[in-house]
Amino acid sequence: MTDRNDDLFSAARAVIPGGVNSPVRAYGSVGGTPRFLASAKGARVTDAAGREYVDLVASWGPALLGHAHPEIVAAVQEAATRGLSFGAPTEGEVELAAVIADRVRFGEVRPVERVRLVSTGTEATMTAIRLARGATGRDLLVKFAGHYHGHSDGLLAAAGSGVATLALPGSAGVPAPIAAQTLVIDYNDAAALEAVFVEHGRRIAAVIVEASAANMGVVAPLPGFNRLIAETAHAHGALMILDEVLTGFRVHPAGFWGLQAEAGEDYVPDIITFGKVVGGGMPLAALGGRAEIMDLLAPLGPVYQAGTLSGNPLSVAAGLATLRLATPEVYATVDAASVRLADALDSALTDAGVTHAVAKAGNLFNAAFRATAPRDYTEAQAQESFRYAPFFHSMREQGVALPPSVFEAWFLTAAHGEEELSLIEAALPAAAAAAAAALPASASA
Repeated sequence: MTDRNDDLFSAARAVIPGGVNSPVRAYGSVGGTPRFLASAKGARVTDAAGREYVDLVASWGPALLGHAHPEIVAAVQEAATRGLSFGAPTEGEVELAAVIADRVRFGEVRPVERVRLVSTGTEATMTAIRLARGATGRDLLVKFAGHYHGHSDGLLAAAGSGVATLALPGSAGVPAPIAAQTLVIDYNDAAALEAVFVEHGRRIAAVIVEASAANMGVVAPLPGFNRLIAETAHAHGALMILDEVLTGFRVHPAGFWGLQAEAGEDYVPDIITFGKVVGGGMPLAALGGRAEIMDLLAPLGPVYQAGTLSGNPLSVAAGLATLRLATPEVYATVDAASVRLADALDSALTDAGVTHAVAKAGNLFNAAFRATAPRDYTEAQAQESFRYAPFFHSMREQGVALPPSVFEAWFLTAAHGEEELSLIEAALPAAAAAAAAALPASASA
């Protein structure tokens, strides 16, 4: 017997490629029918069949305060009464840019002096790369295997997230000359970073790096590695692009850069990209950096970027409300819940005898089915990932929604209270037992 989710997925596959508008939603690595969500409130989501779940996806990060926060909804509704889009400057754009620039600081250090608003994280990173090339007059880009920076040409080589989940060819549809402009090296590998600059240093425009990798599972930078990237790039006349589309304003009021600065890691990226939380769940992203670099963007400079819906007033209203409500108390709440659930996850898998490590970066975490937390893409792939699907489905059957891929971070919100946290903790032992009983596909065939 089918339910409403099955019916919707069947109808979707008839008109949408794969039945989804973003690949990881298809449940390709866990199997089964995707849940079509009908509504969300606080820490919970409800699917098309009326089943409610405690949510650990949080719209892949943006719902820092919880779903449908009343003040954010009210801000969007009020903005909508004035018009959905103007294609002209608005006061809200100025306010949001100023809030972003003001939050990304530590003491007297302020990496963001100018901000350009765009609509998606892919657009933010694409523009950042174009800007770096325009600023340096160079073509080559260095990225790290397993890091995901959106789906623009040249960035999908050895990417994480949906690409890792589906094992797609990294450069399908990308002309070879474009792919050749991207140099992919191992993450957290100081020797590889030095070697690529020794060989190509005069031609490298920038190094792009996730502030903390979170699209091949959570893989934190080793102590000093982000600083080393900045120092190495600058020594060769290149720029550092810090991709905080996922981590920006989620793990700290100033993003992962602020978290590291607070811990004493002193480096200053040249361009930072933001997304997800910065738009409060609406389509909005941004890039920011020093004035001398950012002012190379049109209309002041020769680097062209444009977008009819850039700085959309509804998205700006959601972003402003979210950032103003994202107080230190909110981060303390999410951090404490993250520690509690990461410990519960570790205990449940340990008690079930499952080889694992709980990988963490700020308040982001997930389970890696290997003895030690991964340090790079090769190690992230070298895990018993077949254990995740039964774990995922057991949690779902018990009313907890997890990301449908072992290569994704788990996201908590400030709306996860005692009732939700207890429900998650209660579901973990059975899910861990399901993971322990799992067999590789070859063994179960």
